[in-house]
Amino acid sequence: MREKSERVKCTVSEITMQNSSGIDVNSVEATCMKCGHITRSFGTSEASRKRCLVMMREECPNQEGNFYVDDGG
Repeated sequence: MREKSERVKCTVSEITMQNSSGIDVNSVEATCMKCGHITRSFGTSEASRKRCLVMMREECPNQEGNFYVDDGG
């Protein structure tokens, strides 16, 4: 059962990931400042950053269902 949602900050940084063809693609990575869980998304746009934060909620290893935000750093 999920606990009450809280606002949790994540650090979002640019990284490079390889796609299925082995080509390097500029991407983003979000790290939860509460538990350290990491999500990654291809691209560096605002949509890619938001996708990482949405995936953080879906993949939370503690099943907390928090609202994840970019810490802006």
